[in-house]
Amino acid sequence: MPEAKISQKYQIVIPKKSREEMGVKAGDKLIVETLNGVTLLMPKPKNISKALKGISKGTYTKHDLSRERKSW
Repeated sequence: MPEAKISQKYQIVIPKKSREEMGVKAGDKLIVETLNGVTLLMPKPKNISKALKGISKGTYTKHDLSRERKSW
């Protein structure tokens, strides 16, 4: 398992295999999320709206929408 070391300036070097799998290069930005002591690094999309487009597709059916409208 590859590992990284934190420098005195709190910088890390992401191992080559991980960089390649993430598709990142020098100058790219990463999103850092920590939950319960586990930290995730994810490439920040260049276009947020394009990255999120269709993310909830298939979550609700037409039946769900009509049922919700009737409950109002």
